[in-house]
Amino acid sequence: MRWEHWEYDGYAPADERLRESLCTLGNGYFATRGALPECAADDVHYPGTYVAGCYDRLTSQVAGRRVDNEDLVNLPNWLPLRFRVPGGDWLTPETAPVLEHRQVLHLTDGVLERRTRYGLGAGRVLDVRQRRLVHMGDPHLAALRTEFTAEGVTGELEVEAALDADVRNAGVARYRELDGRHLTRVRTGAAAPDTVWLRCRTRTSDIRIGMAARLGPAAPVAAGDGPRGAVQRLRLPLSPGRTRTVDKTVAVHTSRDPAIADPVAAAVDRVGAAPGFDALLRTHRRAWDQLWRRTALDVPGRAGEILRLHLFHVLQTLSPHTADLDVGVPARGLHGEAYRGHVFWDELFVLPFLDLHFPEVSRALLHYRYRRLERARAAARAIGRRGAMYPWQSATDGREESQALHLNPRSGRWLPDHSHLQRHVGSAVAYNVWRYCEASGDTEFRHTKGAEMLLEIARFWADSATWDDQLGRHRIRGVVGPDEYHDAYPGASRPGLDDNAYTNVTAAWVLTRTLELLDTLPGPRRRELTARTGLDDAELHRWQEVSRTLHVPFHDGVVSQFEGYGDLAELDWDGYRERYGDIRRLDRLLEAEGDTVNRYKASKQADVLMLGYLFSPAELRSLFARLGHELDEETWTRTVDHYLCRTSHGSTLSGLVHGWVLARDRRADAWAFVQEALRGDIADVQGGTTGEGIHLGAMAGTLDLVQRGLTGLETREGALWVDPVPLPELSSYGMSLRYRGHWGVELRLRRGRLEVAVPSSDESPIDVRLPDRTVCVEPGETCVLVLPPPADRPPHGPTAPGPPADRPPHGPTAPGPPADRPPHGPTAPGPAPD
Repeated sequence: MRWEHWEYDGYAPADERLRESLCTLGNGYFATRGALPECAADDVHYPGTYVAGCYDRLTSQVAGRRVDNEDLVNLPNWLPLRFRVPGGDWLTPETAPVLEHRQVLHLTDGVLERRTRYGLGAGRVLDVRQRRLVHMGDPHLAALRTEFTAEGVTGELEVEAALDADVRNAGVARYRELDGRHLTRVRTGAAAPDTVWLRCRTRTSDIRIGMAARLGPAAPVAAGDGPRGAVQRLRLPLSPGRTRTVDKTVAVHTSRDPAIADPVAAAVDRVGAAPGFDALLRTHRRAWDQLWRRTALDVPGRAGEILRLHLFHVLQTLSPHTADLDVGVPARGLHGEAYRGHVFWDELFVLPFLDLHFPEVSRALLHYRYRRLERARAAARAIGRRGAMYPWQSATDGREESQALHLNPRSGRWLPDHSHLQRHVGSAVAYNVWRYCEASGDTEFRHTKGAEMLLEIARFWADSATWDDQLGRHRIRGVVGPDEYHDAYPGASRPGLDDNAYTNVTAAWVLTRTLELLDTLPGPRRRELTARTGLDDAELHRWQEVSRTLHVPFHDGVVSQFEGYGDLAELDWDGYRERYGDIRRLDRLLEAEGDTVNRYKASKQADVLMLGYLFSPAELRSLFARLGHELDEETWTRTVDHYLCRTSHGSTLSGLVHGWVLARDRRADAWAFVQEALRGDIADVQGGTTGEGIHLGAMAGTLDLVQRGLTGLETREGALWVDPVPLPELSSYGMSLRYRGHWGVELRLRRGRLEVAVPSSDESPIDVRLPDRTVCVEPGETCVLVLPPPADRPPHGPTAPGPPADRPPHGPTAPGPPADRPPHGPTAPGPAPD
């Protein structure tokens, strides 16, 4: 069954922030949260509009220190449209009885629909119906249609529409001590009897913002200027059973847009030329239909429903329009202000999906990193290293945007933030360059910008490695791994850890792949690159040496998270679960007690297991062999078991990684983690964080789990490599891929069979390689392959985490839909964030 919508029934103030995030509409250029247009920002509602790449930097006084933060700016609110019976209050769910309320997010065509019936007393009712779109065809347009139907009411309805610049960044409670007023120099005016405009600027980045709004079909009776907004007013005659319609069409431009001189003039021109709502809806639907065709994903059941919602939000954040922008992957989408809209390593979980559907978008996102390569070189020089050191958090220009302090909401204390020591983000950039080139066949990018990025990242790792005579190994000291909980040794005066296994192994991978790339570069290009970067044979020799001698620590027969990890104390997991229940944010709980997670074998997300997410079993064994270690199945199984029992899953990526890793040989265990990943945002398992913005990496990662993880799909050596490991719950499904020059390659798993269909074209045939054979599929052909049955492997280690009644104390809850939940409605969110 193809699932089409996401639905909420009833008005629930405690759920509004979550609903607003999950009902966000966007088009890759800008997005607007699913707030009610008649409601202003308060403790319940938070309307927000965000343009990709529109940041501003402000300085705040926090805990006696000056702190700089660059934020994705909450732009003027284009939604406001309020209404009342003359002499009465403006109608909102807080000022009038709500007799009925329903919100439906139509995924097929990207339309948010709502119906609210307001009680006016004495049997009188105002029925309000709205449809909203952020146009997927024209990235600068949005539209809102409102239909009013009176029951038992005769008279007039006052309607007021506005473009409101009286906004600030206040969507995340723990940031509210920081300065969030980013907009200044607000000006408004009227361009026509039915059109108003607003201009403003960001305070320090000086980005000019222009908005224009057209109201109709009835002409507004008045237009006015507020202190920070443009207002339009009209009066509608009401009579019982008669429906009155108001359409609001809006255009948004900024000075970052190409080929415009004045954002306001561009917005006025665009909104003036825009057709009516019905015509906009037709072209909007057409654009969405094209996107769904390019990303066809046919997964049955509840998992398929959630995956379609995840795909919808990925496409709203990173659409084909993104290919024209200088932006990165915002970790929380364009859906809210968490993480301040910054770019993290989450692209590691996003680009592999885009590579096989929108390679032009992947390329643009890699260009974002390339344009900031010089800033990454400067960051490396600042700490006395060669090469390029990409920041843990990035925004406008690629400088390190990680905050110096972070607030623990549980203790109320501001604490030093050492997350900038996560140097592994450079490896993520290199990984995405390599995978993109393998999937797209983009030789030009591989030989130019891609080669330069890889070279500089490899140079940084080689220069970061120091020789230890006692170990007879190279070491990388003073870093923080993806786990994030451990940022120092117990009692140490300085932050940082030595020889984080994930960091060292991925550094070795970068060095190895860069050497391989340099060997395959055309002679003239290699000479040009080495001359420009000063690369010589002595440096290449060092890369070879470091790539084979980086230290990977072990303890008790398992891979250690970092050197010294095995000496840490064991945590009383049962005691903490009994005391607190949800211990995902174990670091905050311990700090509030005056303790530190640095003392314990406890992970937010087991970064050692990330190696099994990035690399196939064969490639991971090869990497360890190059480093002088044998990583056999028994060692890997012990390693997985060790961290499964010591991970609190404080990241939405944790369930995804564990599900991916376990799918190879413990399929029953894997499904519980896959469910956790699927429900991460819809059930708000982190307890309030989804209302601050979706987790884009986790959403894209679940799509890639189906696309590559369960199919064993790899793109390398000019072929599609497939080694399916379908879960019983996901054993039959289909997808469409764009592979190199082929549009719409279809893969379908059907319980023991793999069907590969290549569309007709003039392109070369595709080699499909399975573990036991290779087949060549010509354009226009369909090949059906019978798969060998999954290997009968004995269960290893602990049993699968099951439902709460029978799950072991250290596994995640395997969430299933509550019995009384409507079929298309998400569960209610958990407690407020801690």
